[in-house]
Amino acid sequence: MTKQRDDKIVATGTIVEVLPATMFRVKIDGTNHIVLSHLSGKMRLNFIKLVVGDRVRVEMSPYDLTKARIVYRITEKKTQNENT
Repeated sequence: MTKQRDDKIVATGTIVEVLPATMFRVKIDGTNHIVLSHLSGKMRLNFIKLVVGDRVRVEMSPYDLTKARIVYRITEKKTQNENT
């Protein structure tokens, strides 16, 4: 059996560049840190599409802070005033 590890770092960021093979460059919020990210398996299976400017939640390993996994696309809620 595999051991479940909880030593991941969760952060939010914005996609700044789309690369081939479901790879992205993500700028972490609050810093100038840019990480190379790939889509998680569930996002690939559900055909979640990402474009430049989308806000995402990423998970990083504490051992390599230059790479991350995109686990969630944060959707912006529209207010009543934006629809009119």
